[in-house]
Amino acid sequence: MLSLEDAMSVEKILKAAEKRVDEVEICMGTGHALSADLKRKQIEIGTISEGSGLVIRTIKDGKIGISSTDNQDAWQKCLDAAIASAVFSDSVDWKGLPGPAPLPKEPLAYDSAVKADPAIARDLITRMLDGAGNFDAEVTGGGVSLSQASHLIANSTGLWYETEETHVSLSLEMIADQSTGFEYDSSWSLKAAKPEYVGEQAAFFAATGKDGEEIETGTYDIVLSPTALSHLLDATFIPALSGRNVHTGRSFFADKMGTEVMDRRFSLIDDPFDPRGAANCYWDGEGMPVQKTSFIDQGILSSFAYDLKTAYRYGVKPTGHGVRTGMNGAPGIGNHNLILSGPTMNVMEKDAVYIHDLIGAHTANPMSGDFSVELSGPYHISGGSLSTPIKTGMLSGNVFEMLKNIEGCSEETRTMGSLILPSTRFSGVSIVGRA
Repeated sequence: MLSLEDAMSVEKILKAAEKRVDEVEICMGTGHALSADLKRKQIEIGTISEGSGLVIRTIKDGKIGISSTDNQDAWQKCLDAAIASAVFSDSVDWKGLPGPAPLPKEPLAYDSAVKADPAIARDLITRMLDGAGNFDAEVTGGGVSLSQASHLIANSTGLWYETEETHVSLSLEMIADQSTGFEYDSSWSLKAAKPEYVGEQAAFFAATGKDGEEIETGTYDIVLSPTALSHLLDATFIPALSGRNVHTGRSFFADKMGTEVMDRRFSLIDDPFDPRGAANCYWDGEGMPVQKTSFIDQGILSSFAYDLKTAYRYGVKPTGHGVRTGMNGAPGIGNHNLILSGPTMNVMEKDAVYIHDLIGAHTANPMSGDFSVELSGPYHISGGSLSTPIKTGMLSGNVFEMLKNIEGCSEETRTMGSLILPSTRFSGVSIVGRA
């Protein structure tokens, strides 16, 4: 947790700010991380780093100012800058920062076994390489990172929350002839990390992707891996759930509350407490208590995501979706653990095209949902498993229409950042090939 000296600094900032503004919010964080890189099979311990951050947000007469620094001793300059920056902000009908709530104190995403320890990093890399050993492919790169962080949020209403978090990330790149394979994994728990899986998958896609065949242009049943699906959702579906985008006319869902927007058998739920999640929390980046939120309940659009500023601006209730990125990040609208749930099936049972990843999903149109993206790691599915690799192709369609035609989802899920997703089967999707 943060030191007594850090706590005393926060008290000083609160007292100094309360004399000058209506309300003040302070976010403070410290972190310790290790990164280890692979150059072919040579392990290189890259860096062991420590960092800290301080973010001060002030509110006076409905105007919000914010400033950050990585030098916590410079808090007075940071406070001055936050107050000065409010001049450039629009006035909001501000309803106040949240007060303290009786929330649990134990962290939800912390594992004391995760340490910035070279021995742990070497063990994880060795296990990745062991997993890759079943296939004839060469390592080109990869790595491991281990981090611990402490966070504090306090404000002038008396709110004071502290928590700790840990993070483990793994990645491996491999090649066989001209065929490449890549896989990664992340978790807050060392026990949940899957180094053997990362190695096996990267080697599999490199070794089996050789001698692929062209695919004919046509309409296909497809299976999107969690990785591929996450890229499409990040580019289109998730921005459409932002309250800010809804009220400014930049969301496909702007006039669709209460209507069917997805297959009625499926729901999209944000659950900050799901043990599979990497972003578990009791409070959001503004100190608002979080809760399980059904954005889409059995196909029906039922909620949007709001942070404090957006909720107050448009006269709606905050939903606890103020999210910060990094120690010096300002709060913005985001999600915690967004889960696609519904009836499960064997998505590999019938013939289809399996798509491991997509290239260019960021070019999808977030307003319309239209996309045209390149396939990465595509295979034909035959006899219940991956068969012939496909050289290349383009997947095109509309995300919002696709999600109305879900055939089914796998029972197994993967955590992809703030998304928890299954492999998902869709029918009638266009693929443009070269055959």
